[in-house]
Amino acid sequence: MIHVYLDDYRHCPAGFILARNAEECKLLIDNETIDILSLDYDLGWGQPTGLEVVRHLIAGGNYPKRIYLHTSSASGKLQMYHYLSENIPNDVMLHGGPMPQNILDEIANA
Repeated sequence: MIHVYLDDYRHCPAGFILARNAEECKLLIDNETIDILSLDYDLGWGQPTGLEVVRHLIAGGNYPKRIYLHTSSASGKLQMYHYLSENIPNDVMLHGGPMPQNILDEIANA
């Protein structure tokens, strides 16, 4: 089981696999079992956003166990959270913000 961090700019936390764009992230979703998925919204000018990844998750039904939204885009975060909260199964934990430091530390030390 892997942890995936979608971001075009930020440093990838230790213990995570970095997806720099929506296509990389969708490939990981389709081909791996994911524990934690942490999503950014803005992925570069003219590029698909994190919302594209959210739509892909919902269409495919291949959900991670936990989803975090670490984006600094307030409107993007609201869109992703709203869409996910209406569609994800009850056993998927959805967090409307970034991962807490204790979880990052736990994964980095694993």
